[in-house]
Amino acid sequence: MERNESEFHRAVVREKTSRRTIIAVLANCVAVASLSLTSTAITAQEYPSKPIRIVVPYPPGGAADATTRLIAQQLSLRMKQPVTVENKGGASEQVASSYMKSQPGDGHHIMLTTMVGMSTNPTIYGNKLPYDPVKDFAPVILSVALSSIVMVHPSNPANNMAELTAWLRAQKGAVSYSSAGAGAPSHIGMELYKRLGNFDATHVPYRGGAPALQALMAGETQIMMAIGADAMPMAKAGKLKPIAVLSAGGSAAFPGLPAVSETPGLSTLEMPFWFAYVVPTSTPKEIIARLNRELKAILHEPEMRKKLQEMGADVVGSTPEDLAAIIQSDTLKWGKVIRDSNITVD
Repeated sequence: MERNESEFHRAVVREKTSRRTIIAVLANCVAVASLSLTSTAITAQEYPSKPIRIVVPYPPGGAADATTRLIAQQLSLRMKQPVTVENKGGASEQVASSYMKSQPGDGHHIMLTTMVGMSTNPTIYGNKLPYDPVKDFAPVILSVALSSIVMVHPSNPANNMAELTAWLRAQKGAVSYSSAGAGAPSHIGMELYKRLGNFDATHVPYRGGAPALQALMAGETQIMMAIGADAMPMAKAGKLKPIAVLSAGGSAAFPGLPAVSETPGLSTLEMPFWFAYVVPTSTPKEIIARLNRELKAILHEPEMRKKLQEMGADVVGSTPEDLAAIIQSDTLKWGKVIRDSNITVD
């Protein structure tokens, strides 16, 4: 009997001790969770606490670099912190994206990206791509769209897309087109045009848009889908002939040019080359929302809009959700074109 009572007593003590341990552990977990939430709130509230860096996946001097530096100046004033631009060009945005995915998600590391880095690279490179656009990055804002323009040599008799398509068909494959490189939008867009227009043409890739345009002006190729900001100065000088803009409804940056999609049979031939900003996925939503508000306000300032249009860029200023939807939509659309056309990069 005494032994039974003793065992019962020890069992009760063990149970009380176990309860105290559980309660202590739970209390500690609550404390840690509360501390974590408080830390996140403080981080978002105090942001930015140091200089902000924007990584551009292209060399200095191009449209990506120029528009970002223009925006960075105003972002620095609004955030009351220095905002620097760092160029990490190479491998179709892979160098910059690989670097950015390993950066802390504290809002002090932002990257400019395009449909190349987010939407076409996954299909072209597949498992060889060293980053995942969806898993590694969180969308912030689609800032601007740079319209691509169908350009031909001034000697070409076509003056609109219907005439150009008829002329291309009549060449029976004895025609070539320039691109900024294998897998570039100027390559993928022309492959879609070939399918929709029912004609053939030989792809001639160059190392960038500038030499591709030079080849078109020299008559080495007959057509190119070029970034308007790069090609329009040559068109104004009479060295190239613009036919139409590859944006639905045309472009405010290039008034007077009709949209390719207005031509019967070419309604799906749209290829706006957009610039967007993303951050590492670990970045708190509050910081993403703050960045979106600040960047949107900058983009919609009348003077900023005017300067960007002069650079051939149409202001968009999307929400993070809209940017995510555009990335997904472009991935599906251009992924199909890439697969159907068997586009590969060595």
